[in-house]
Amino acid sequence: MNVKLFAKKVETFHWQLAELYQYAYSSIDEQPNLLPAAFKELGIASEELQVALEELQLKNEELTSARAALEAERQRYEDLFEFAPDGYIVTDRDGKIIEANRAAAQMLNVSQMALAGKPLAIFIPPEERKDFRTQVNRLYHDNQAIWGEMRLQQRHGEILEAAMRVATIRTPNQPVVLLWLLRDITEQKRAQRENNGLDNSKDRPVYVYTKGEIISLKPQVIWQVSKGLVKLSTLCANGEEVIVGLLGPQMHFGLSSTSLQTYEAKALSDVHLVCFSEAEISASPSLAQSLLTQMNQRLQHTESLLAIFGQRRVIDRLICLLYLLKQQIGEPVEKGARLSVRLTHEDLANTCCTTRVTITRLLSKLQQQGKILFDSKQHIILKDVSLQNGKL
Repeated sequence: MNVKLFAKKVETFHWQLAELYQYAYSSIDEQPNLLPAAFKELGIASEELQVALEELQLKNEELTSARAALEAERQRYEDLFEFAPDGYIVTDRDGKIIEANRAAAQMLNVSQMALAGKPLAIFIPPEERKDFRTQVNRLYHDNQAIWGEMRLQQRHGEILEAAMRVATIRTPNQPVVLLWLLRDITEQKRAQRENNGLDNSKDRPVYVYTKGEIISLKPQVIWQVSKGLVKLSTLCANGEEVIVGLLGPQMHFGLSSTSLQTYEAKALSDVHLVCFSEAEISASPSLAQSLLTQMNQRLQHTESLLAIFGQRRVIDRLICLLYLLKQQIGEPVEKGARLSVRLTHEDLANTCCTTRVTITRLLSKLQQQGKILFDSKQHIILKDVSLQNGKL
């Protein structure tokens, strides 16, 4: 029933009822048709009210059913959140914890109830909290999901390494919140470091390539970098070079690991290499296991490059690239981390998909901001580089 029409009929009925009351004190003889008319009007009104009641009952049943379905759906998603194997944390725009699931509480070694209202920054190592707060502020303004790795400090001091993904949620008429997905990869990282420490190159001949020299690629041969930095690249249809890899020590490459028709390996510094044949790897399970773990490192490196290429702004691509190089070839020095290989502006420009002039200008800007500096041999020293997609 149309609610407005029903309301109008009810109003008319009240008006007619008021008339009946008005004539109630008059003589029946003077109004002989009054009583039949009243009964008729009351009968019609009663029928309409009965129909309206039935429709309201039907609507109420539909609303009750819809509410039960919504409640079941809400409970299902709450259970998915609560019992997920990975840690989920919801914070406000300043990084204060609003809600956390069981996995997150176990990861941080704190009860769920105690987590609510606490700044997430207190679970970051003290020396990294400044960068963390800067990153949270950038998350709020950039409104883009980020991923990478971060270090967490449990209650009572144990340090964890975690893979993380963070998204900014903006809902009309609701406060902005940040959604954090955290996965403990401490053991994975420890095993990776142990495997990377295996000396696969022991008692093997070392092949030396000088800076700028093209490295020969042979079928069924895998190269392992022992020292230096190797650039892997291909060519577009228009002849432009595209960087597909920047490989440091303990990383592998070869023709068997690519499907590109055009593939070139070039030494960006003096490079020491050792090689393995595919037949040798197949015959040695221990060697295959060790190389498999290091191949996984190569895959992570490729994903990092893809994430860098996905950055819209050139400055973000450059910053992420510098941090990636810091992880691969960085050497701790008094003022920060020094890149052991001297990269030209052209090398950085090709990797960041921009021009040499732009890279020169951005490096100068970062130097003015005090984030990088150059030593006497023009090697870059990173002091305070914050990332959008990478480690916090």
